[in-house]
Amino acid sequence: MPKHLRLSGWALIAGSVGILVTLVLHPNERGLFDPAQLESVARMTIVVHSIALFALPFLFIGGLGISQRIGWDSSGAVAALILFGFALAAMMNAIVIDGLVTPGLARAMLKAGSDQAAAWKVALSHNGLLDGAFMNVFLIASSLAIALWSAAMARSARGIAIFGCLIAAATIASQVTGLLSQHLHLFFLVLIAQVIWLVINGAALGRFKNSD
Repeated sequence: MPKHLRLSGWALIAGSVGILVTLVLHPNERGLFDPAQLESVARMTIVVHSIALFALPFLFIGGLGISQRIGWDSSGAVAALILFGFALAAMMNAIVIDGLVTPGLARAMLKAGSDQAAAWKVALSHNGLLDGAFMNVFLIASSLAIALWSAAMARSARGIAIFGCLIAAATIASQVTGLLSQHLHLFFLVLIAQVIWLVINGAALGRFKNSD
Protein backbone atom coordinates (compact mmCIF):
# COMPACT_ATOMS: atom_id res chain seq x y z
CA MET A 1 0.00 0.00 0.00
CA PRO A 2 2.77 2.57 0.71
CA LYS A 3 3.99 2.24 -2.89
CA HIS A 4 0.47 2.83 -4.18
CA LEU A 5 0.12 5.90 -1.96
CA ARG A 6 3.39 7.34 -3.25
CA LEU A 7 2.24 6.82 -6.83
CA SER A 8 -1.06 8.51 -5.95
CA GLY A 9 0.92 11.43 -4.58
CA TRP A 10 2.91 11.86 -7.77
CA ALA A 11 -0.29 11.52 -9.80
CA LEU A 12 -1.89 14.27 -7.72
CA ILE A 13 1.08 16.56 -8.30
CA ALA A 14 1.11 15.79 -12.04
CA GLY A 15 -2.61 16.48 -12.37
CA SER A 16 -2.32 19.71 -10.40
CA VAL A 17 0.56 20.89 -12.58
CA GLY A 18 -1.55 20.13 -15.67
CA ILE A 19 -4.34 22.37 -14.39
CA LEU A 20 -1.84 25.10 -13.50
CA VAL A 21 -0.29 24.94 -16.99
CA THR A 22 -3.76 25.33 -18.50
CA LEU A 23 -4.44 28.41 -16.35
CA VAL A 24 -1.10 30.00 -17.23
CA LEU A 25 -1.19 29.28 -20.98
CA HIS A 26 -4.93 29.83 -21.51
CA PRO A 27 -5.18 32.21 -24.50
CA ASN A 28 -7.37 35.28 -24.63
CA GLU A 29 -10.56 34.10 -26.31
CA ARG A 30 -11.03 37.46 -28.01
CA GLY A 31 -8.51 36.21 -30.56
CA LEU A 32 -11.03 33.58 -31.66
CA PHE A 33 -13.13 36.32 -33.21
CA ASP A 34 -10.27 37.96 -35.09
CA PRO A 35 -9.91 36.32 -38.54
CA ALA A 36 -6.16 36.93 -38.46
CA GLN A 37 -5.71 35.14 -35.11
CA LEU A 38 -8.52 32.58 -35.23
CA GLU A 39 -6.59 29.48 -36.25
CA SER A 40 -3.56 30.05 -34.01
CA VAL A 41 -5.70 30.90 -30.97
CA ALA A 42 -8.05 27.98 -31.69
CA ARG A 43 -5.13 25.52 -31.82
CA MET A 44 -3.67 26.89 -28.59
CA THR A 45 -7.09 26.73 -26.91
CA ILE A 46 -7.50 23.09 -27.88
CA VAL A 47 -3.96 22.19 -26.76
CA VAL A 48 -4.15 23.77 -23.29
CA HIS A 49 -7.61 22.35 -22.60
CA SER A 50 -6.45 18.91 -23.75
CA ILE A 51 -3.71 19.13 -21.12
CA ALA A 52 -6.38 19.84 -18.51
CA LEU A 53 -8.48 16.90 -19.71
CA PHE A 54 -5.47 14.60 -19.50
CA ALA A 55 -4.82 15.85 -15.96
CA LEU A 56 -8.25 14.91 -14.59
CA PRO A 57 -7.69 11.13 -14.20
CA PHE A 58 -4.41 11.87 -12.39
CA LEU A 59 -6.26 14.16 -10.00
CA PHE A 60 -8.79 11.43 -9.23
CA ILE A 61 -6.01 8.91 -8.59
CA GLY A 62 -4.50 11.44 -6.22
CA GLY A 63 -7.83 11.97 -4.48
CA LEU A 64 -8.11 8.22 -4.08
CA GLY A 65 -4.73 8.24 -2.38
CA ILE A 66 -5.78 10.99 0.06
CA SER A 67 -8.86 9.02 1.11
CA GLN A 68 -6.89 5.78 1.29
CA ARG A 69 -4.30 7.30 3.62
CA ILE A 70 -6.99 8.80 5.87
CA GLY A 71 -8.69 5.40 5.96
CA TRP A 72 -11.82 3.89 4.45
CA ASP A 73 -13.36 3.66 7.90
CA SER A 74 -13.71 7.46 7.78
CA SER A 75 -17.07 8.41 6.28
CA GLY A 76 -15.69 11.90 5.62
CA ALA A 77 -12.87 10.52 3.46
CA VAL A 78 -15.30 8.38 1.45
CA ALA A 79 -17.77 11.26 0.98
CA ALA A 80 -14.91 13.58 -0.02
CA LEU A 81 -13.75 11.19 -2.75
CA ILE A 82 -17.30 10.89 -4.14
CA LEU A 83 -17.68 14.68 -4.18
CA PHE A 84 -14.25 15.09 -5.77
CA GLY A 85 -15.16 12.67 -8.54
CA PHE A 86 -18.41 14.60 -9.08
CA ALA A 87 -16.41 17.85 -9.21
CA LEU A 88 -13.97 16.45 -11.78
CA ALA A 89 -16.87 15.29 -13.97
CA ALA A 90 -18.25 18.83 -13.92
CA MET A 91 -14.82 20.23 -14.75
CA MET A 92 -14.49 17.80 -17.65
CA ASN A 93 -17.72 19.17 -19.13
CA ALA A 94 -16.54 22.76 -18.63
CA ILE A 95 -13.19 21.99 -20.29
CA VAL A 96 -14.82 20.32 -23.30
CA ILE A 97 -17.30 23.17 -23.74
CA ASP A 98 -14.75 25.97 -23.36
CA GLY A 99 -11.76 24.35 -25.03
CA LEU A 100 -13.14 22.06 -27.71
CA VAL A 101 -16.58 23.44 -28.59
CA THR A 102 -15.90 27.19 -28.47
CA PRO A 103 -13.24 27.17 -31.24
CA GLY A 104 -15.68 25.38 -33.56
CA LEU A 105 -18.43 27.88 -32.79
CA ALA A 106 -16.03 30.77 -33.41
CA ARG A 107 -15.06 29.34 -36.80
CA ALA A 108 -18.71 28.84 -37.76
CA MET A 109 -19.64 32.36 -36.65
CA LEU A 110 -16.87 34.00 -38.68
CA LYS A 111 -17.80 31.98 -41.76
CA ALA A 112 -21.53 32.62 -41.41
CA GLY A 113 -23.32 35.28 -43.41
CA SER A 114 -24.90 38.30 -41.79
CA ASP A 115 -28.28 36.54 -41.74
CA GLN A 116 -26.84 33.69 -39.62
CA ALA A 117 -24.49 35.66 -37.37
CA ALA A 118 -27.17 36.39 -34.76
CA ALA A 119 -28.03 32.70 -34.41
CA TRP A 120 -24.37 31.76 -33.91
CA LYS A 121 -24.00 34.50 -31.30
CA VAL A 122 -26.91 32.97 -29.39
CA ALA A 123 -25.25 29.54 -29.61
CA LEU A 124 -21.96 31.00 -28.38
CA SER A 125 -23.68 32.76 -25.50
CA HIS A 126 -25.43 29.51 -24.51
CA ASN A 127 -22.07 27.74 -24.68
CA GLY A 128 -20.57 30.28 -22.29
CA LEU A 129 -23.44 29.88 -19.84
CA LEU A 130 -22.99 26.10 -19.81
CA ASP A 131 -19.26 26.47 -19.26
CA GLY A 132 -19.83 28.81 -16.32
CA ALA A 133 -22.49 26.58 -14.79
CA PHE A 134 -20.27 23.49 -14.86
CA MET A 135 -17.36 25.44 -13.37
CA ASN A 136 -19.65 26.63 -10.56
CA VAL A 137 -20.59 23.01 -9.85
CA PHE A 138 -16.90 22.07 -9.82
CA LEU A 139 -15.96 24.85 -7.41
CA ILE A 140 -18.69 24.00 -4.90
CA ALA A 141 -18.19 20.22 -5.08
CA SER A 142 -14.39 20.40 -4.93
CA SER A 143 -14.57 22.85 -2.01
CA LEU A 144 -16.84 20.50 -0.08
CA ALA A 145 -14.48 17.61 -0.85
CA ILE A 146 -11.48 19.59 0.42
CA ALA A 147 -13.42 20.58 3.55
CA LEU A 148 -14.33 16.96 4.29
CA TRP A 149 -10.78 15.72 3.67
CA SER A 150 -9.41 18.52 5.86
CA ALA A 151 -11.81 17.71 8.69
CA ALA A 152 -10.88 14.02 8.47
CA MET A 153 -7.14 14.73 8.64
CA ALA A 154 -7.35 17.46 11.30
CA ARG A 155 -5.62 15.36 13.97
CA SER A 156 -2.76 14.09 11.82
CA ALA A 157 -2.09 17.17 9.65
CA ARG A 158 -3.50 20.20 11.39
CA GLY A 159 -1.82 22.83 9.21
CA ILE A 160 -3.02 21.34 5.92
CA ALA A 161 -6.46 20.80 7.44
CA ILE A 162 -6.82 24.44 8.51
CA PHE A 163 -5.59 25.65 5.11
CA GLY A 164 -8.08 23.38 3.34
CA CYS A 165 -11.01 24.52 5.46
CA LEU A 166 -10.12 28.17 4.83
CA ILE A 167 -9.93 27.58 1.08
CA ALA A 168 -13.28 25.76 1.07
CA ALA A 169 -15.01 28.41 3.16
CA ALA A 170 -13.63 31.30 1.09
CA THR A 171 -14.57 29.61 -2.20
CA ILE A 172 -18.12 28.79 -1.16
CA ALA A 173 -18.65 32.26 0.33
CA SER A 174 -17.31 33.95 -2.82
CA GLN A 175 -19.49 31.73 -4.99
CA VAL A 176 -22.67 32.31 -2.98
CA THR A 177 -22.17 36.09 -2.90
CA GLY A 178 -21.45 36.22 -6.63
CA LEU A 179 -17.94 37.62 -6.22
CA LEU A 180 -16.33 34.88 -8.32
CA SER A 181 -18.50 35.66 -11.33
CA GLN A 182 -17.89 39.40 -10.95
CA HIS A 183 -14.12 39.27 -10.47
CA LEU A 184 -12.18 36.94 -12.75
CA HIS A 185 -8.97 37.30 -10.73
CA LEU A 186 -10.75 35.83 -7.68
CA PHE A 187 -11.72 32.81 -9.77
CA PHE A 188 -8.08 32.20 -10.69
CA LEU A 189 -6.94 32.74 -7.10
CA VAL A 190 -9.43 30.15 -5.87
CA LEU A 191 -8.27 27.58 -8.42
CA ILE A 192 -4.61 28.26 -7.62
CA ALA A 193 -5.32 27.89 -3.89
CA GLN A 194 -6.96 24.52 -4.52
CA VAL A 195 -4.01 23.45 -6.69
CA ILE A 196 -1.58 24.41 -3.90
CA TRP A 197 -3.58 22.37 -1.36
CA LEU A 198 -3.59 19.37 -3.69
CA VAL A 199 0.16 19.68 -4.38
CA ILE A 200 0.91 19.81 -0.64
CA ASN A 201 -1.09 16.62 -0.14
CA GLY A 202 0.52 15.04 -3.18
CA ALA A 203 3.97 15.77 -1.73
CA ALA A 204 2.91 14.25 1.60
CA LEU A 205 1.73 11.09 -0.17
CA GLY A 206 4.89 10.99 -2.27
CA ARG A 207 6.99 10.92 0.93
CA PHE A 208 4.91 8.13 2.48
CA LYS A 209 7.22 5.53 4.01
CA ASN A 210 6.76 1.86 4.79
CA SER A 211 7.05 2.68 8.46
CA ASP A 212 4.16 5.25 8.33
